Amino acid sequence: MNIITPTADGSNTLYNDTIGEHYHSKHGALQESKHVFIDAGLKQAVLSFPEKPISILEIGFGTGLNFLMTSAYAKEQQLAIHYTGIEAYPLTKEELISTQYSQYVPSVIWEGLISNYDTVLTAPFNVQANQQLRIDHTTLQDFSSSTLFDLVYFDAFSVQHQPEMWSDEIIGHVCSFLKTGGLFVTYAITGKLKRALKSFGMKIEKLPGAPGKREMLRATKVDL
Repeated sequence: MNIITPTADGSNTLYNDTIGEHYHSKHGALQESKHVFIDAGLKQAVLSFPEKPISILEIGFGTGLNFLMTSAYAKEQQLAIHYTGIEAYPLTKEELISTQYSQYVPSVIWEGLISNYDTVLTAPFNVQANQQLRIDHTTLQDFSSSTLFDLVYFDAFSVQHQPEMWSDEIIGHVCSFLKTGGLFVTYAITGKLKRALKSFGMKIEKLPGAPGKREMLRATKVDL
C-alpha cells in the first residue's frame, strides 16, 4: 500500500509500506526533484548535448514527479526529450492523481501523462510535441537497451531500504547505458558509490544537496 504524505515544502509524496520508505524526500519532494534532477542533471545535459533530443533514463519512475518536472522545463525551453523510466512496480493512475502534482505543471503536461499512462507502460509514445515517454515495466536487472543515453536519473530507494539497487554490479549495469560524456545524477553520495562509479569510467563531482542532504553526486562518463 502507498500512503499519501505531505513534505516540508508543501508538496506530497507517497510512503511505500512494502519498502518502508517514501518515494521522495520528506524535506521537500518538489524541491528535491528540481534540485537534483533538473538543476544538476538536465540543465547540464543540455549544455553537453546541444541541439538534439536529450535522451534520459530514469531508474525508479515512481510517482512521475521527475518526468513532470523534466517535461515542464523542456516545454519552457523548447527542448526535445526522449524519456525512459524503469519501474518494476508501476503505481496506478489513481495513485498518481492522488499526489496532486497537477498543480505544479501546465495542464497539457499533466493530461499528457495521465491520459496516456496505460499506453506508455507498453510502448514509447509522444505524450506531447517533441516529448516521447516510455515506462519500462521491468526490474533494472532485466532492463536492456540498444540506446545509449545522455542522462541518467538514479532515483532508487535508499541503500538502507533497497541495498541491491546500489551494488557495484547494478551501478556498472546502469553506466553501460550512458554514452561518452553522459551524466549520472543522484540524491545520494557515499564512498562506495563513488568508488564504483570511478571503476566504470565515471568522473565524480560532489555538489550541494537538496534540503536535508549536505551533498549529492553528479558523474560524467569518460573514455577509459
